[in-house]
Amino acid sequence: MKTSTKTWIAGVTAVVVLGAGGIYYMNQQQSAQVTLQETKQISKMSNTEKAVALLKSFETGDTGIAKQVLKKDYIQHNQTVATGLDGFLQIMEGAKNGGSAATVDIKRQFEDGNTVVLHSVYNFGGQEMVGFDVFKFDDAGMITEHWDNLSPVRDANYSGHTQFDGAATIDTSVNGEETKKLVSTYIDDIIYGQHPEKLDSYFDGDHYIQHNADMVDTVSGFKASLQQMAQMGINMDYKTTHQVLAQGDFALVISEGNLAGKETAFYDLYRVENGKIAEHWDVLADVIADSEAANTNGKF
Repeated sequence: MKTSTKTWIAGVTAVVVLGAGGIYYMNQQQSAQVTLQETKQISKMSNTEKAVALLKSFETGDTGIAKQVLKKDYIQHNQTVATGLDGFLQIMEGAKNGGSAATVDIKRQFEDGNTVVLHSVYNFGGQEMVGFDVFKFDDAGMITEHWDNLSPVRDANYSGHTQFDGAATIDTSVNGEETKKLVSTYIDDIIYGQHPEKLDSYFDGDHYIQHNADMVDTVSGFKASLQQMAQMGINMDYKTTHQVLAQGDFALVISEGNLAGKETAFYDLYRVENGKIAEHWDVLADVIADSEAANTNGKF
């Protein structure tokens, strides 16, 4: 696929087009044809490809993609961004004027029906963040709603895992509905505490790969971490789960609750293996008070 950006040659605005054959310089009339071609290309993209292209547009500053895949009145749940297309264009402009190039490194991607999940590492102005983006599409392939959760990148945990490394390829031979059912039941039984005695039944022995920066691998390590939190008086209380999204062996759980007395958004990504939970990533972030939010749509 060709991509383009503006440059100046001898005082004439031109468009640099990057294609398989190299770099080409075009005038404005020619670039209009390129834009039309890109529109046709985008119309052929899958929803996941569109979501990826939208996030990657932060690197180029190209607002054309946003204008083609976002509905003008799309619902924004990032509490620091105004709702709608105009709000998204404002943050793109802010990122472009931040003084250093933005990068978006997408680690994982999957879709559940008309909803796409991306797990990425962002660098805006030198600040590294890890996060999840969730995009809901309509039947015409336009984004109608967006949720996300971001937190600063931290050092690897004591088991040597970062918040974003590990298995990345979705095993589509695994039934996503079965993955969703397993993870949903685990959340009810263990995270909500309905049947804590069943914890061991969700894992293959002591095997459990943990990417939370404050925890370690193994089921026994998970238990020890929870006990340590309790001893320190740190309460982690999940109140409501809003979405469980799955494809193949991956499932993302979006919940709200409290952590250490603060209203918190919990995004938990699980990978299953042979019918057991094998790996876990998460992003936890404070929920902004409605009175301080940039929109009225709520975090969830």
